[in-house]
Amino acid sequence: MSKGDHRRINWLDVVWLLFLGGLAVLPPLWNIRKELTLLAIGIVQVVEGRLVERFPRWGRSYAVLLKLIFSTLLIASTGGPGINSSYYPIYYLPVVTAAVYFGLRMTLLWTLLASGLYCSFLYPALQEYELTADAITELVLRVLFFFVAALVVNRFAVENRRQTKRYQQLAEQLAETNRQLQTAQAEARRSERLAALGQLSAGLAHEIRNPLGVIRGSAEMLNRKLEASNPLASELAGYISGEVDRVSVMVGRFLDFARPLHPETSPRPVTELLDRALKSVAEQWHGGKIEVAREYQNDLPLAPLDENLCEQAFVNLIQNAYEAMGNEGGMLRVQVSKVIRNDRPGIEIRLEDTGPGVSADLREQIFNPFVTTKKTGTGLGLSIVSKILDEHHGSIRVESAPNQGACFVVFFPAEEQAVRKEGALASG
Repeated sequence: MSKGDHRRINWLDVVWLLFLGGLAVLPPLWNIRKELTLLAIGIVQVVEGRLVERFPRWGRSYAVLLKLIFSTLLIASTGGPGINSSYYPIYYLPVVTAAVYFGLRMTLLWTLLASGLYCSFLYPALQEYELTADAITELVLRVLFFFVAALVVNRFAVENRRQTKRYQQLAEQLAETNRQLQTAQAEARRSERLAALGQLSAGLAHEIRNPLGVIRGSAEMLNRKLEASNPLASELAGYISGEVDRVSVMVGRFLDFARPLHPETSPRPVTELLDRALKSVAEQWHGGKIEVAREYQNDLPLAPLDENLCEQAFVNLIQNAYEAMGNEGGMLRVQVSKVIRNDRPGIEIRLEDTGPGVSADLREQIFNPFVTTKKTGTGLGLSIVSKILDEHHGSIRVESAPNQGACFVVFFPAEEQAVRKEGALASG
């Protein structure tokens, strides 16, 4: 709340002050105790909101208690015996305040306290007057109406709080749905770009592969014929053949990216493929020492996976993590756990390295084709991984901070049969 908000007086407070000012000019006049008590009630009414804000736990109780005290003082100063005071409706103020702030039980307790304080004026009155049947009826009616007012206001307040909470939940659900929609739109746009680039890559790769074969064959023939007569020309022909092989590998990557995937899925444990990929990358690694920490949750469900494609995706991600840590080495933490994402139960894999991380400007583009942080490479590895996950109805995202490593988060939906079985066991 700003300073301007503190200085601004609520219009309802103005109404209360006018109401209390009207009581001040009614009989009994020139009663200093009455005027001071009304002033105190007005002050409490004005500062009540700030009191509740300042003391979140006890502020509401303080407000009701102060109103009870000042209401009792007002009754005591405006009647012969206080029980006969025409100002007894002032007790509706603390009763209604309690009904607005608290639940039914506390509302009844505060109303009972207000009734007890009002009835306490009966004792001194009995010292001078006789209690008639009509007086008892009048007293009971007044007390009962305290409770009636408390119950009516409390029911309205509780219903209002329930509706407010419901609207808040609806607003949160709407915000979450909107966020999911934006994510889905971003993934759809990325898929469209991948499809268009895939078609272009496939056409280029096919057109390039044929002349590459001719060049390679010609270079090999020159190498054989010139090997004895012209060693320099033979060496140059060997360079041509080697570079053609390198380009052929790159063309193969283009074709892997462009080729439509037809995964043949079967229920498999994700950790089994992860372990194979970790072993494969570790055996071929020649850089710094990499420590691998595995954290696998127990009782993981099976997931419908294509063994070869998923192992290829894991190898690409793990290889990237190793290369990011390079000759300095580091730690690769692999966490696998059960999650529910977008109301879909599944398995989440987190691959967290201690490399340099991914900059913020690349985080949204890193899964696009030809985007890479390496000095060499085609920038297709993560695009292929993203494509494999799309075919498995999964997802991948990257979490990173500068100089704090990268964390790739992969999600696979669980097998439906395993989900139904787990649900049946939970309900049983």
